[in-house]
Amino acid sequence: MTNPITHCGFIAIVGQPNVGKSTLLNCILGKKLSITSDKPQTTRHSITGIKSIGEAQLVFVDTPGLHRGGKRALNRVMNKTAKSVLSDVDVVLFVVNALQWDQQDEAVLQLLKKNSAPIILVINKIDKVKQRERLLPFIEAISQKLAFAKIIPISAQKGTQVEDLEHEIIQYLPESPHMYDDDQLTDRSDGFIASEIIREKLTRSLGEELPYALTVGIELMEEEEDQLNIAAVIWVEREGQKGIVVGKGGEVLKKVGTQARIDMERYFEQKVFLKLWVKVKSNWSDDEKLLNHLGYGEQ
Repeated sequence: MTNPITHCGFIAIVGQPNVGKSTLLNCILGKKLSITSDKPQTTRHSITGIKSIGEAQLVFVDTPGLHRGGKRALNRVMNKTAKSVLSDVDVVLFVVNALQWDQQDEAVLQLLKKNSAPIILVINKIDKVKQRERLLPFIEAISQKLAFAKIIPISAQKGTQVEDLEHEIIQYLPESPHMYDDDQLTDRSDGFIASEIIREKLTRSLGEELPYALTVGIELMEEEEDQLNIAAVIWVEREGQKGIVVGKGGEVLKKVGTQARIDMERYFEQKVFLKLWVKVKSNWSDDEKLLNHLGYGEQ
């Protein structure tokens, strides 16, 4: 009996900030891996998600949103991370918002023109389009900009046509043994996932008050009997930012901790004890050594 032919390849998910790249990855995986919020630049790392469908294994890389400008080291590292992902992938998903095209999208397109991998244009958030007759002219206009391998309108939030997108991706994957176990979800560490869950809850709780220069580092992660103990530090750059994160009487930090713990218990499938601290480190977001220590720029 001959072994079946298997396919495996890397798929980069790219686009400007806040077009739904992380929501798309979570939808495809059927489990929350990449953090989401309405705030641009929520994703700061490239995150690998793995999905096995029959003989095909899809290895997704959810990149930070490519954005123009940005003088801080953090911005530079995020852009560098997103660009480096493109150098060695088999398929690119270029995600844009339905009925929206601006200079940021154009800048991403110009970057993709230098890439040899097939590019699938993913037009997201079609569920928010009230006048559906406007979609076809929009699609036709963008199709003139580049010879896309395919153009697929979707709603990552609702799951609309996401399965069609998966099957289209498989057509471009090279013959290859699977790189990961078929039930593996990600190559990221549990500590990384925990820190991202905390950062998402901060992003959602603080909204416009969220300090841009905020990150999370895991200090301790250990199992004790039937419980997972996690200690994390939330780093900010100024004392005033610390007050915002802690909140009056510690209410913000308590709320974030509760919400993060619930998500962690769902993800890790066990009881979690979570302890949070907030510490000040001046200009951490412009310190490349500290950024590397915190995991920025890791592939």
